[in-house]
Amino acid sequence: MSDVRELYQGLVLEHGRHPQNFRTLEAADGTGEAHNPLCGDDVAVYVALAGGRIRDVAFQGRGCVVATASASIMTASIKGETTDEALALGERFGRHLTGEEPGAVSGELAAFSGVSRFPARIKCATLPWQALRAALGVTRR
Repeated sequence: MSDVRELYQGLVLEHGRHPQNFRTLEAADGTGEAHNPLCGDDVAVYVALAGGRIRDVAFQGRGCVVATASASIMTASIKGETTDEALALGERFGRHLTGEEPGAVSGELAAFSGVSRFPARIKCATLPWQALRAALGVTRR
């Protein structure tokens, strides 16, 4: 079990140090921002759509390793998905982090399983998803 935990921690650290899709997106169809006043994390998400699918997605901002890694893995996970699929994945990710639905996500998103032990970090991990909802014009939580 500790080997898996170390693997996941390593994956989060790698994405936090070398994030994917960390850039602006000039041709964005939507941009959303989110801020975590508790720790000062700021993230902006840019989405380019084509036929109801996320053609490209990027993010900018500053934040802790958890927020940065979450944004990196989120962007890689939703590229090519429909907007509904991306939003549903974000909802499952949130339920997974709170322990409401353990195992609701797989792949690299599962690397955040340990965050549930640190409730203050849940906000860090979900912040990019909040910005994504804003970028897609979704006002509900």
